[in-house]
Amino acid sequence: MSSPIVIEDPRAATVSASCDQPLLTVVGGDLPVPLLDGSWRRYANLDYAASAPALAAVAEHVEQVLPYYASVHRGAGYASQVSTALLEDARAAVGEFVGARPGDVVVFTRNTTDALNLLAGCVPAWGDVVFLDLEHHANLLPWQRLPHRCVAVERTVDATLAALDDALAAQPAALLAITGASNVTGEELPVERIVRLAHRRGARVVVDAAQLAPHRAIDLEATGVDYVAFSGHKLYAPYGCGVLVGRRDWLDLAQPYLAGGGAVREVTVDSTRWAPVPARHEGGTPNVLGAVALARACRELRALPEGALEVHEAALRGRLVDGLSAVPGVGLHRVFDDAPSSIGVVTFTVDGHDPGLVAAYLSAEHGIGVRDGRFCAHPLLARLGLDAAVRASVGVGSRAEDVDRLVAGVAALVRRGTGAEYALVDGRWQPVCDVRPLPEWVAPSAAGSSPCGG
Repeated sequence: MSSPIVIEDPRAATVSASCDQPLLTVVGGDLPVPLLDGSWRRYANLDYAASAPALAAVAEHVEQVLPYYASVHRGAGYASQVSTALLEDARAAVGEFVGARPGDVVVFTRNTTDALNLLAGCVPAWGDVVFLDLEHHANLLPWQRLPHRCVAVERTVDATLAALDDALAAQPAALLAITGASNVTGEELPVERIVRLAHRRGARVVVDAAQLAPHRAIDLEATGVDYVAFSGHKLYAPYGCGVLVGRRDWLDLAQPYLAGGGAVREVTVDSTRWAPVPARHEGGTPNVLGAVALARACRELRALPEGALEVHEAALRGRLVDGLSAVPGVGLHRVFDDAPSSIGVVTFTVDGHDPGLVAAYLSAEHGIGVRDGRFCAHPLLARLGLDAAVRASVGVGSRAEDVDRLVAGVAALVRRGTGAEYALVDGRWQPVCDVRPLPEWVAPSAAGSSPCGG
């Protein structure tokens, strides 16, 4: 059993925690999965950065409200009134979660990508958008449609901030788009410092918090961040909802993101008078259950003891970094020499082994889920000199055994190679003889069949 870990952080001064048990209960936390040798093991989910499992409390809440599900805002029926109240309560809960200012607006979207594309349609034409070359594609591709400039990150955070300042001083920028934490390396950026720098140069700041929000508190009012976007599926609410939260003026002046019912005040056959935000950018029937799930996840995370999330995550990440660092031939990758801190994401490579093969092996022979590839961050992988890598990520449902199993699996791979033969199929590594059954309700026609002729 691991020793308790205490983080020397004034916010967490009273928190001492082991990482042997999950911090919160997640759906599927004890899910058994089949291995190639015919045995079953509890699934070690180390792919939280891609999509986090639902909190048990979130799933239970969705089940509780599902009988009341109905269309919102214009229905006289009782269920419609309940659903309307749930949606607007969810809007308030999300605003509280990110420390929204009194004048800020919460717009529900599908995910972070959707939210940032919405904002891209609201940026004034007088200035361009500046971003770093470490961004996830969600915080890069939308800006390519506008006048834009990319700033290359430096080896240190301070040098990178100096480069940003030079870029913003060189010509006017309307918006600086940055990530809160890298989805590849987990390294955090000093958001408050960046906001002060941008505001001094007359630019607003949007933070892609898809990775940051599940791990760290966000406070728009305290930091001065103008807009923040994040996704429910990374925040333990995988029900298809995301949000854009921030200042109202740009959103109210822009054309609606989706032209449709709910976004209007008055319509004739030739003209439309649009509603103000948030309705202006929420055309069509909203994802009420997704918003309800996201709000409940926000409340569950806010209810954790102060510092508990950071302690749990730091214990797991430290254990993972130390374990992998001790395995010969394993390389850990980072962007900065001086990142202030990192969330629970670790990216690595294994000498002589394709990252896709490593991920397939860990799944088939150890029951571990990780991510491999370029993580929708191609410019950053190129900067790191990598064609691909393996990413392990932890969250509130992770435990020490998950990390230890990963380290042991990688060590075994280095010592003796894979225990089965693997081949590339449609660009993905797979066991040549994969006898692991899928649940019958996923693929009834395949259930019970063996690719090995057994």
